[in-house]
Amino acid sequence: MRPPIAIAVVSWNTRDLLRACLDSLKPDVDGGLASVWVVDNGSRDGSPDLVEREFGWAHLLAPGANLGFGPAVNLVAEHTDAPWIAPSNADVEAEPGALGAMLAAGEGDPRVAAVAPRLVMPDGRTQHSVHPFPTLPLGLAFNLGLQRVVPGLGDRLCLEGYWNPARPRSVDWAHGAFLLVRRRAFDGVGGFDPGQWLYAEDLDLAWRLAAAGWTVRYEPVAVVRHAVGAAAAQAFADDRDAKHVAAAYAWIARRQGVAAARGYAALNVGGAIGRWLALAILSPLGPERLRPRRERLRRDASLHRAGLRRRPPSWT
Repeated sequence: MRPPIAIAVVSWNTRDLLRACLDSLKPDVDGGLASVWVVDNGSRDGSPDLVEREFGWAHLLAPGANLGFGPAVNLVAEHTDAPWIAPSNADVEAEPGALGAMLAAGEGDPRVAAVAPRLVMPDGRTQHSVHPFPTLPLGLAFNLGLQRVVPGLGDRLCLEGYWNPARPRSVDWAHGAFLLVRRRAFDGVGGFDPGQWLYAEDLDLAWRLAAAGWTVRYEPVAVVRHAVGAAAAQAFADDRDAKHVAAAYAWIARRQGVAAARGYAALNVGGAIGRWLALAILSPLGPERLRPRRERLRRDASLHRAGLRRRPPSWT
């Protein structure tokens, strides 16, 4: 009997993390729950040899170039017909039972297109990995600080610092480090958009799923450890945040229009500047204690200026 899940592990120069990832998935393969496909995006660290030498049970696809995350997952979809497909980074390790819990959550509700696990970072903290769609009303509410004064609003919107990561729920979108996606829904919206080469591909998929009437489920009993940004750190070093924010604004411009991208950026830039001024004028803390917060707000304002450019920004 074919496994119900095809896991698409996208790998780029993270050999040791890839080994740990595949080790964590082996019990689900042995139990008949999943097949594992590794797409190597042109690694130079011996990752393909590792897969062939130590993980003969995994299927290796080596296109010889860096396809990007979404197109690599689409490639696995072309080679499989499992009713569920699980896009995966190579820097994750699934805890025992995580995949089964995700499948149960998805199969328990026919409206669910995708299930997201609880991502846990190396220091043991839960990663903030579920979000609302970026819209002008969201930007206005956040920058007015309504999450601080409206009870439960921050949790309902899944805002960082305000959400309860132990509560299962429907969410707008979730990080694609590890997801379980219903194949019928995935195929129905055309899979990942190959034009979204890196960053925001998970946001874009969830947006199109929502437009087609599907929902995304967050299931915290499914725990997946995540070495956040391992591959991106090699590619972009300290520029990762800028690339991520630019990709998000490129996505808003493409899906909601350039005016929406600029409006959302203006709200975020103005909000960061306003909070910076409020700290400078109203805070009783001394300059030394205020400096880290003010530097963070200054950086936030600088990052969000990407959405104010004349031409919509891209990830490049």
